[in-house]
Amino acid sequence: MIANVHKAHPWHGIPMGDKAPELVTAFIEIVPTDTVKYEIDKATGYLKIDRPQKYSNIVPALYGFIPKTYCADKIAALARERSGRDVTEGDGDPLDIIVLCEKIISHGNIMCEAKPIGGIRLIDGGEADDKIIAVLKGDEVYGQYSDLSELPDGIVERLKHYFLTYKNLPGEKAHIEITNVYGREEAHEVILTSVEDYKHSYY
Repeated sequence: MIANVHKAHPWHGIPMGDKAPELVTAFIEIVPTDTVKYEIDKATGYLKIDRPQKYSNIVPALYGFIPKTYCADKIAALARERSGRDVTEGDGDPLDIIVLCEKIISHGNIMCEAKPIGGIRLIDGGEADDKIIAVLKGDEVYGQYSDLSELPDGIVERLKHYFLTYKNLPGEKAHIEITNVYGREEAHEVILTSVEDYKHSYY
């Protein structure tokens, strides 16, 4: 028997998970083999082409967002407090998440369960744009890690390099700054704060 013939909106219709923020549902938009950047169309919930990848930046892991989160005033206030920067607002999107896993996942537009272990606080043109770093639940290689401090330094540096350069055109002045790299406890705080922003905006 068909229980529901309608596709749930990935942002608004998929539960974050009963064990959040320790374990969350992540909706994956792009994977390392993609040569085109995909993102969710906010109105319809379908995956759309945002832009071709013009340069050699390759997303280093599964990349997407946490459903029923939003980056607005409360995320901006938290970023101001922790970074000491003049953060004007959140970026107006669901909270981004990058999920480390050993296996090759061939495409996005999928859900997975992920364990947040830390995050990177980006300030992009005055907007707070946190990136939660997580490991795929049950992964044989990355599943053992429970905090960002346990990861090899090279993995964190690769993630930082990607986010510092993925929007820049050659020769233009950088407008993205990493102000903080944080561990599991602060990642949980960021997730819960983005949930409050979502509730304030969509309930």
